[in-house]
Formats: sequence, C-alpha cells, structure tokens
Amino acid sequence: MDSAQQIFFKELLLKRRSEILQYADDTVTNMNDQADTYPDPTDRASIESDRNFILRLRERERSLLVKIDEALERIDIGEFGICETCGAEIGAKRLEARPVTTLCIDCKTRAEAVEKARGD
Repeated sequence: MDSAQQIFFKELLLKRRSEILQYADDTVTNMNDQADTYPDPTDRASIESDRNFILRLRERERSLLVKIDEALERIDIGEFGICETCGAEIGAKRLEARPVTTLCIDCKTRAEAVEKARGD
C-alpha cells in the first residue's frame, strides 16, 4: 500500500472515530437534558426503550472504536491492509467498505463458512 492510500485510510478512520465520539457526547448530553418524570407509564416505557436502543448502539460503536484504534496502529507500523491469516494484501474496495477489517475476502469467506457450519 502506498503512502497516499495510507493517508486516505488514516483520515477516513480518524473521521469515523471523531464522529463516534461526537455521537457519544451528544447521547450523554441528551440523556442528561431529558426530564425523567413522565406521568404516563406508556411514555416512560417508550422513552426507556428508546434509551436502551441508543445505549446498545453506543456500545457497538465503542467496540468499533477499539477496532479503529487497532487499524490506526496497523497503519503506523505498516501492517494495514495485510490479511492476518494468509498475509495477502486486502483489496482497496474491501478496505473502503470496512477499513477496520483484518481479513482478505477469501479468508473472511472461509471463516464465515466455518462459523456457519458450527452454528455460531
């Protein structure tokens, strides 16, 4: 991978990281700003359901942050875009679609087939 591509992916990952952190800040602010007293039990249940959904999303994003940080580290040490299983270069289109990936499409396909066979 040439330096221009590394810069592109680093900027892409940093932008995504920044967006996730902003969403987290917004979520905390919005949850603190909302009044917790709703006279109607249905309204309370609806609000709690919405909050739980948002918190699940933020938890998934927290996991993605870890993967983003790992991808940024791989860029810094020169291992970004290399499949951790077979050592082949991961295609640019795959990296654009999922820049935190660590597997080429062939290895990912095989891993998914194994997971499916095991029932995971």
